[in-house]
Amino acid sequence: MIRALAGVALSALIVAQAAFAQEAPKPASAATIAAQKAAKAALPKEDGKDLEFARRGFIATSKEPVIVSAKGEPLWNFHAYDFLKGDAPATVHPALWRHQSLLKENGLFKASEGVWQVRGFDISNMTLIAGKTGWIIVDPLTRTDVAKAALGLANEKLGARPVAAVIYTHSHSDHFGGVKGIVSAEDVKAGKVQIIAPEHFVEEAASENVIAGPAMGRRATYQFGVGTPPGVQGSMGSGIGSGLSGGEISMIPPTLIIRKTGETHVVDGVTLEFQMVPETEAPAELNVMLPERRTFLVGEIAVCSQHNVLTPRGALVRNTLRWAGFLSEALRLYADRSDTLVASHCWPRFGNGEVKSFLTAQRDNYKFLHDQSVRLMNNGLNATELAEQIVPTPELAANWSTHGYYGTYNHNAKAVSQRYIGWYDANPANLNPHIPTERAKRLVAALGGADRVLALGKAAMAQGDYRWSSDLLSQLVFAEPGNTAAKALLADSFEQQGYQAESALWRNMFLTGASELRHDAVKLNTAVSLDLAAAIPSGMLLDSVATRLVPAKVADEESDQSGVHRSQRKGGDHASERCDGG
Repeated sequence: MIRALAGVALSALIVAQAAFAQEAPKPASAATIAAQKAAKAALPKEDGKDLEFARRGFIATSKEPVIVSAKGEPLWNFHAYDFLKGDAPATVHPALWRHQSLLKENGLFKASEGVWQVRGFDISNMTLIAGKTGWIIVDPLTRTDVAKAALGLANEKLGARPVAAVIYTHSHSDHFGGVKGIVSAEDVKAGKVQIIAPEHFVEEAASENVIAGPAMGRRATYQFGVGTPPGVQGSMGSGIGSGLSGGEISMIPPTLIIRKTGETHVVDGVTLEFQMVPETEAPAELNVMLPERRTFLVGEIAVCSQHNVLTPRGALVRNTLRWAGFLSEALRLYADRSDTLVASHCWPRFGNGEVKSFLTAQRDNYKFLHDQSVRLMNNGLNATELAEQIVPTPELAANWSTHGYYGTYNHNAKAVSQRYIGWYDANPANLNPHIPTERAKRLVAALGGADRVLALGKAAMAQGDYRWSSDLLSQLVFAEPGNTAAKALLADSFEQQGYQAESALWRNMFLTGASELRHDAVKLNTAVSLDLAAAIPSGMLLDSVATRLVPAKVADEESDQSGVHRSQRKGGDHASERCDGG
């Protein structure tokens, strides 16, 4: 799920807070206030169950308000969302306000007999299973320092145990990156610790961070609101957690590969039964059943929100039909045997009936999304058109867990269409359009020039038509990047759309866009983790190098008259000249 944005999250927030001090965000407009009122009226009935589940089993949390690195750098702030009290302000969608109020609960929680979770120490959860001699840890968070702190809390409150095994549920770094904070590579090599992962884990973990890593890194800054501080006019988490921790991402390759559903292993005296769920939320993913403890760990294919079929940061489009199918399989194989369901994000579900109803609602949500997207696609609608028409059934809308705090129907419906028929919408005018800057110049001229477009944008803003105002004004900003009036108004338009978004990711993307228009973009170090780089198969590494070669520069690397290649001249290593980005 998360690109390896090592060590940038907290430092970026410090930069952003300084920028916000220079130009404060705007209040909610009259149109936004009206939209929030309408959204609140349409929300499901509150029964208090989610809050009770989010707090059940609480034992303790960190005594320190902030997790810091060895150098004293802040990596995680437990009090970042303490402002979430009372009713939602007009600058936050009421469902998202409720949702982040639940996600901010943090600490060590008992989930079932012999199973605990540390939640709210990172975007993901760490699950701890007590074996005969040590801990079996499922998903060791994203970064080493927060993982160390989470395990430290468990050892302090439950009694110190060595780590006997680590399970990576899937190939996204928030589910393996903290591993070296809890075990050493030396202990794994010596056979003291098992590392368990699904088939193709290493290849998928490496490919997502290498082949398209630079592009994903830039887009991830928008998705997760890196540089946008928490607040009623700022970030509201990520929809499946409070945000990204800071620090180092690590990886230790697995020692035991799981290949098929039903595969069972006894690890440190605990029976682990696995379900393979590839091509769902990640290309390589698994779930874990603990039959002796009647606990099902569902990884990330069923959490407290509709997920992403195509994450905004970029990834391969996920298979929604298989996703729904694996949830049906989970219902058939594990629901009757489970009294507790825990996941790698959000809070657990308690009681056999709750487990069944939760998995059913999640399955129905993805199946409905898939089927209706395909139906409308086959009726001739393009991706944008069909995304406007798909709304959840009343039954799905009444379920808090199927709402789009992370993924959305609008974005996911387009992704389903993309998976089946690609980006081309069958309109020949869109086969070979001008690039955005050239198209924008022509549109601005056709509309009567910059002043006219700015006036139209202001009129749309006054009417609360922010989708149209941002469409108009973005053309003007593309055509005239130095037009400060257009940039300021476009920032205002993005901001109001962010306030109205139920999805934390949409809010982050709109507010980050607004911030960048008002201030400079946050500069990020998007270097790949050394552990991930070391794990890259040689063929993939060469493929990655090939994607960075600039043809014109390679062609220019010819031998001189003496027959000595320019890159072999004394003092002349020209490799960086032949590649994008140095």
